[in-house]
Amino acid sequence: MKTLFLIGLFLLTINLTYGQQTISLESCYENLKANYPLAKNQTIIAQQKEAELSVIKSKTLPQLYFNAQASYQSEVTQIPFPNSSIEPLNKDQYRATLTANQLIYNGGRIKATQNLQNITSDKKQQQVEVNLYQLKQKVNQLYFSVLLLDNQLKLLDLRNQQLHTKLKEIKSGIKNGVLLPTSDKVIEATLLKILQQKKEVINNKTKLIGSLSMLIGVAIDTQTKFKKPLISLVKDSALNRPELTLFTLQKQELTQQEQVLSKAKIPQIMGFATGGYGNPGLDMLKNEFSPYYIVGVKVNWNVFDWKENKKKREVLNLSKDLINNQEQVFKLNTNTALNEQQKEIETLQASVEIDTQLISLQKEVVATSDSQLKNGVITTSQYLTELTKLYEAENIFNQHKTQLQLAKANYNTLKGEIK
Repeated sequence: MKTLFLIGLFLLTINLTYGQQTISLESCYENLKANYPLAKNQTIIAQQKEAELSVIKSKTLPQLYFNAQASYQSEVTQIPFPNSSIEPLNKDQYRATLTANQLIYNGGRIKATQNLQNITSDKKQQQVEVNLYQLKQKVNQLYFSVLLLDNQLKLLDLRNQQLHTKLKEIKSGIKNGVLLPTSDKVIEATLLKILQQKKEVINNKTKLIGSLSMLIGVAIDTQTKFKKPLISLVKDSALNRPELTLFTLQKQELTQQEQVLSKAKIPQIMGFATGGYGNPGLDMLKNEFSPYYIVGVKVNWNVFDWKENKKKREVLNLSKDLINNQEQVFKLNTNTALNEQQKEIETLQASVEIDTQLISLQKEVVATSDSQLKNGVITTSQYLTELTKLYEAENIFNQHKTQLQLAKANYNTLKGEIK
């Protein structure tokens, strides 16, 4: 018997432990960043960066070109001397060559292009960070909505217990002839309404948890306990949004593009070597297949480009101006939203204080009504009216408290303090 008792206690402990699984707002943020499909782009961008840098680096390696050609021409060069022993060239000619080009000097163009690729990749990574960060407000909304429904369920359970206790008292009063015979029916009808409200709240909570689960990529059981965060406002620091870093990288990218353009005007020096086999070879008077080679150095220099390079730089400067304007607009809109959020926080704080006073007063009214009901001075419906007012006041109080924490979380999110 003792063994069965210990086994039952052990199983009960396991069930209680399982049922007490918890989740926090911070863990939701972390899972969002780790599991949201968009986060996978960061790995892809990193791989893309390595591939692009490898392509750029390959331009410093020898470039090999193979060329083969067979042709027939209607006329060939003739030696204008009579009775010459030199045979004319064949009209069908053949040639195969292998050419190797080696970059010797390009004024730092490849290095500038590599730096540009690094900045471009960083910019793409930061864009992913921005998109993920913007989803945090949606996480806030879902998380605190679940907390709000949890508070409603607790109040409904508390009210349910109070009414069941009151129902026993009323039935006792009916039995003793103190209360009217139908007084208990009013309580029973109210209990049915509470049951209906609980089902609605539970269904809504299940939907919200499902949406949050899909957003952060983690399965969340409906019995999971959602921790109530205590959020402190961060007011004194400057904006720390990832969008600001993105604006900086966009401007750095344009500056580096200017560097690449400036390098484009510098001459390129290349060494080359060509080996070939053909008929004719380099000796145009020798009418037979022969091998040959050529080695040398060549310079490529675009001396005059009709101001194309200058115009491209002007376009880049205009693009910088656009980004600066976008940054200023973003800061203005964000600071405006922060001011509005601050006013909402102040309003909710004042509401919470008033709610506390209202609940205290309504509790006194309910206590008086309870005494009057026991003495038959008022009806059950009148008592329930005052008890419902207390429930509504407590419900509004919980709503305001949860909305206050949500407003603080949104404020910090707008400020860029949520990591």
